[in-house]
Amino acid sequence: MYKFSKSSLFYICLIVLLIGSLGVSYSIYSMPDNIDIFENETRSFHVNFPFEASFNDESKEIIKYTNKSNTLSQSLNISPLQLGNSQIDIKLFGKIPVKEISVNIVPDCQVIPGGHSIGVKMNIKGVLVVGMEEIETSDGTRINPSLESGLQIGDVILSINGINVNDAVHVQNIINDSMDEVKIKVKRKEEILNFSVRPVYSKIDEKYRIGLWVRDKTAGVGTLTYYNTQNKTFGALGHAITDIDTGIILNVNNGEILNSKVLSVQHGKSGYPGEIKGIFYEADKPIGALKANTQFGIFGEIYNGINNPMFSEAIPIGYQNDIKKGKAYILTTLEENKIEKFEIYIEKINYQTRPNTKSMVIRVTDDRLLKKSGGIVQGMSGSPILQDGKLIGAVTHVFVNDPSKGYAIFIEWMLRTCEQYNSDNQPVNN
Repeated sequence: MYKFSKSSLFYICLIVLLIGSLGVSYSIYSMPDNIDIFENETRSFHVNFPFEASFNDESKEIIKYTNKSNTLSQSLNISPLQLGNSQIDIKLFGKIPVKEISVNIVPDCQVIPGGHSIGVKMNIKGVLVVGMEEIETSDGTRINPSLESGLQIGDVILSINGINVNDAVHVQNIINDSMDEVKIKVKRKEEILNFSVRPVYSKIDEKYRIGLWVRDKTAGVGTLTYYNTQNKTFGALGHAITDIDTGIILNVNNGEILNSKVLSVQHGKSGYPGEIKGIFYEADKPIGALKANTQFGIFGEIYNGINNPMFSEAIPIGYQNDIKKGKAYILTTLEENKIEKFEIYIEKINYQTRPNTKSMVIRVTDDRLLKKSGGIVQGMSGSPILQDGKLIGAVTHVFVNDPSKGYAIFIEWMLRTCEQYNSDNQPVNN
């Protein structure tokens, strides 16, 4: 049997220590710079050696905390005392400052759960490039001016020749009226870029083209998650509306949510997710204005209030530390416009320090829902999850290979995203 020398053992231990320290360092630096805590919420934070966490003296008026430590880890339990701002200081060996985390204590809220089937109509800010096509010119050659100029699928066209574009027809008219080179301003992810493109004359339809397919609006069916009676805001879907061709999160220009009636439910099977099919009705009486399309749901303002026949009054929300594995319920609509309650089981809770749409793993246990839909189907996203009389989250994704299971988001992430929209007083897009 091979024996390690003392020097070899020293270097092996040093390497293991360095690898472990790198992992701990990454976890510290990946923590968010700002954390919001609701006034009735208790949050826990864990910091591992060689780092230590502490609060400044001013924090004692804002929060109460307990500090449990051992040789290798430190656990902080934070309970708010009043609204305000505090700060966690992370230090190497308790001496060298490495990170400051701002802790904001924000007002608690109660909301009316959703479960309503809603129609979503959204106009995109600018127009989205969803495809490219070669153009046959009068001499028979084929060319794509946009591709050659550097434009890409997924780019959002903001303006052409300094003119802000409103829709796909507007883009077509500007291009067709221009025989010379056009200046196109686009947004590519978070970057603003400018391109020069020379339109060519199309032999097929006898118009000037640059070889793009674009989209300016989208529509679909989803589920309302909650309605906040205090500020008349709503949250729905639990995830972003993305373009079906590019997968890009669409920027909201304007939009509305409408009443929707379920016509049929396509049964989900392994490898093939089902789908709720519905129609909009009372299109002249929209429910509310769509203001924000984010990674964690869509948000906006309700016009005249909204009712849930199961809840005459608002109920408290449950934070991630309140949630436990076991039985819970979802509210959703599978027939006409009737909201129903179905039993589920929370199998896994992913405790998180920053927003994520995969906060919980849930499994449908209600025989009625399994019979009607096979489990979770498209259009059910946003269905609120209730446990112990509290709204704790919303359905976000289905497991393609097992439609009885899916992911859910903590309700606190949706509420915090909505609060960000309200505080900024402008649309939030990620």
